Amino acid sequence: MFEEILQNVRLKKPLTHCITNYITTNDCANVVLACGASPTMAEAEQEAAEIAAQANGLDINIGNLNSHTVLAMHRAIAAANQAKVPVVLDPVGAGASSYRMQTLRDFFAQYRFSVVRGNVSELLAVGGAASNTKGVDAGAADAVTEENLEERVAFFKQLSAKLGAVVSVSGAIDIIASPEKAYICRNGHPMMSCVTGTGCMLSALTAAYCGGNPDKILEAAAAATVAMGVAGDIAYRKTTEQGLGTGSFRVYLIDAISLMDAETLNGGMKVEIR
Repeated sequence: MFEEILQNVRLKKPLTHCITNYITTNDCANVVLACGASPTMAEAEQEAAEIAAQANGLDINIGNLNSHTVLAMHRAIAAANQAKVPVVLDPVGAGASSYRMQTLRDFFAQYRFSVVRGNVSELLAVGGAASNTKGVDAGAADAVTEENLEERVAFFKQLSAKLGAVVSVSGAIDIIASPEKAYICRNGHPMMSCVTGTGCMLSALTAAYCGGNPDKILEAAAAATVAMGVAGDIAYRKTTEQGLGTGSFRVYLIDAISLMDAETLNGGMKVEIR
C-alpha cells in the first residue's frame, strides 16, 4: 500500500528541517537519517526562515518552548508556507499550560499546516474538547478504544476539516484522518511509551515522508505512523527475545526504521480504512 511513499523518501532524500525539543533532537535526527532523508536541526531565529525555505519538509515540535524557539518557529513556518513546504506540527503537551495553548492558537491563526500529529489528549485539546493530559503524556481516560473508535474517527475527521490539515493521532490505536478518509493502525507496542521521544521521532519521520511525497500528504502521514508501529513491533520482539530493556528497544527501533522496506511494512502492518 505504501511502497511508493517509502521509495520516494529513499530516492529523493528530502531535506527535513526540525525545530524540536533538545530532549529528543538527536533521536529525531537519527530517525530522519534512518528513513533515508536528510535532517537539519537549525533553530536560531536568525536562520530559521532561510533554512525552512530550502527544506522539503518542516517539523515543528513545541515540547520544550521558550521565547527564542517560538520566534524561530514563527519565522520557519511563515517561510515554509510561502515556499509551499509541507509543515508538520507536534502540539506536545497541548492542554497542559496556557502558554502552550496560546502558542498553538497563534500558529493556527496565522499559518497552514499539512499535518498536526500528537497523542489523543493533545489533539482533543487542540480540537477544544475535554482532555485528561498528563504533562506531555496522554491521559488513560482519553485513549482510543474499540468501543469509542467510531466516535473518535468522526471527531478527528471534523478536526481535520477545521484545521485544513491531516490529523495524525498516536496511541494503542492510531488514527490518521482527513475530512473524508481515515487510516486506522493497530501496530506498535506499549514499550514505545517507556522510551523518551518516540512521538517526537514519529513527527520528524512524518515530516520526512511528507517532504518526499508532497502531493500525497494523507498517505505519507499514514505510512510514517505505520512504519513506526511496525518498527515498534520488531524492536519489542528483538528486545524480549534477548531479555533486554528499554535502552536496547530504542536502538532496535531506529534499526528497524533504517531497514524498513515495502515487504516488511506490508507484511507487518495492521491497517484498515474508514
